[in-house]
Amino acid sequence: MASAEAEKKMITLRSSDGEEFEVEEAVAMESQTIRHMIEDDCADNGIPLPNVNSKILSKVIEYCNKHVHAAKPADDAAAADAPAAGEDLKNWDADFVKAANYLNIKGLLDLTCQTVADMIKGKTPEEIRKTFNIKNDFTAEEEEEIRRENQWAFE
Repeated sequence: MASAEAEKKMITLRSSDGEEFEVEEAVAMESQTIRHMIEDDCADNGIPLPNVNSKILSKVIEYCNKHVHAAKPADDAAAADAPAAGEDLKNWDADFVKAANYLNIKGLLDLTCQTVADMIKGKTPEEIRKTFNIKNDFTAEEEEEIRRENQWAFE
């Protein structure tokens, strides 16, 4: 019987500088642009990506690969570890943001921070805690005091 690895459909992505990357279809389909090309049967001879060079494409593939494999456990044993895999993915993303900050890569830091800002925009503190799995360790009195001191932020 063929292994699960051998059964995975592979897609060829071709960067603007001609380098070819063989990636799992599930990984390639993280990109909506590539997903549409696959769904329209335009992937048989590889998918040209004229606006993405090989250095950037390799990083995009790494990101998509990490997210696909963290999100989809392969078997029942892996499914039992799904919470740990989700935590690993959060840690990987957090490390990415920390590296952008530490290395002072302004554009990348701005991008990641804007993504987080968009995630919390218009949410209540309770909704934000739920989104990021943050435990509220303030007493009701402490929270009320903070709200009074920062009333301008809640208007």
